[in-house]
Amino acid sequence: MADAMARELAHLSDEAVVALVARSDEVALGELYDRYRRVAYGLALRILRDEALAEDAMQEAFLAIWRGAGRFVPERGKAGTWVLTLVHRRAVDLVRREERRRAEPLPETEEIGGESSAADDAWLRLERERVQTALSRLPDPQREAIELAYYGGFTQSELAERLGEPLGTIKSRMFAGLARMRELLETPLEGESWRTTPSTN
Repeated sequence: MADAMARELAHLSDEAVVALVARSDEVALGELYDRYRRVAYGLALRILRDEALAEDAMQEAFLAIWRGAGRFVPERGKAGTWVLTLVHRRAVDLVRREERRRAEPLPETEEIGGESSAADDAWLRLERERVQTALSRLPDPQREAIELAYYGGFTQSELAERLGEPLGTIKSRMFAGLARMRELLETPLEGESWRTTPSTN
């Protein structure tokens, strides 16, 4: 029965399938998963470089699709772009989660140069936080393009195809976003009077 229903959905557009998912149609969710699992898994794997984490990102993304399909607005973009954006976001969330986990302090050990290493780690953590803060202040289209390029490893041509935008739009979007990030990173944080560069002493 499920196979027959799935075959009936095969001729529907992605947007129509998402509309059925919004009505809690599990067969439609399976159809959407079948259509995008390979490209979605490839995207997650390129970001996370870990098969188990990529699977986790996929599961979390399709759970978000199941819960949030009713919020998808076809007029704002293609269903495929929406699906892959959710997968990308979950993968980036997992990257950040893993970074926080790895940044947790380890049990104290006596090592030569331990103090210097701790200082370097603290500086790198601060720089990472500054970059993430700057990214969060960009408009969504600029942030998405930059994150897909730098976290996901996509070229500008691949981004244009994946996001359904002209190549020129992607180029100008990334240029404007990177220029804005440069401004934000060159501006000291409120209350910060020291330069965030490693000491050369």
